[in-house]
Amino acid sequence: MADKPVPLAERRLMDIKLGQLPNWLSTRDFTPNGIIASLRKGHNSYFNKYINVKKGGIGGVAMLLAGYVVLSYVWEYDHIKHDRWRKYH
Repeated sequence: MADKPVPLAERRLMDIKLGQLPNWLSTRDFTPNGIIASLRKGHNSYFNKYINVKKGGIGGVAMLLAGYVVLSYVWEYDHIKHDRWRKYH
């Protein structure tokens, strides 16, 4: 007994093939309300999976801190790159 096929609009990003990506993107809601709703859904799923658990560890908070470090590095990369090429004498 095979499962029923899921419509393309209801599939998750990890469940689609590369050839289906343009069609899947065209079904997404890119209005401000749609973007806010998707961010809220992502935050809720992250919070429920890593933070709001009975026996939690440091994993969820460490992931947030690692994300902050990477984001701040990306923001300051231009300045860091110019410091690297500067000559001190």
